[in-house]
Amino acid sequence: MPPLLLHGDRVTLRPLGESDLPRLLGILLEPGVSEWWPDYTLSRLRADTLESAGVTSLVIELDGETIGLVMLTEETDPHYESAGIDIAIDAMHLDRGRGTDALRMLAGHLFDVRGHHRLTIDPAVANHRAIAAYGKVGFSSVGIMREYELGPDHTWHDNLLMDMLPNDLR
Repeated sequence: MPPLLLHGDRVTLRPLGESDLPRLLGILLEPGVSEWWPDYTLSRLRADTLESAGVTSLVIELDGETIGLVMLTEETDPHYESAGIDIAIDAMHLDRGRGTDALRMLAGHLFDVRGHHRLTIDPAVANHRAIAAYGKVGFSSVGIMREYELGPDHTWHDNLLMDMLPNDLR
């Protein structure tokens, strides 16, 4: 995918660079965020964002300030064209519509420009704030993925598979 630069009502999405990693790591280590993004180090963040084949990583900016991260993967086989999204927002910026704006803008781009027919996101079942935010954009619950993710307590936790089709986008 060519580098993305998207402007929403509140935030901008831009390509992630090496110099963004320290600030993003700080966000992932914050209380309110770290329980959903456990065990991150600078090297793991670099590997997951900049070095992982097939992952596009974007910085969420508000007035030039880095406030979060979006990671996406795309399935380009014409029989399965879809994309998966992950998002983390600075705890100070939660519940202010900024993540919703980022997701809405990215979803519109993935449907309208990239031609995907379905998007998925998979929050932890216990992450009620994220599930509610994703629902505001148009994601719907598909089902529970049992013992999907290793949690910060080093036990396996369930996640909720959510998806959205183009007509679901709000």
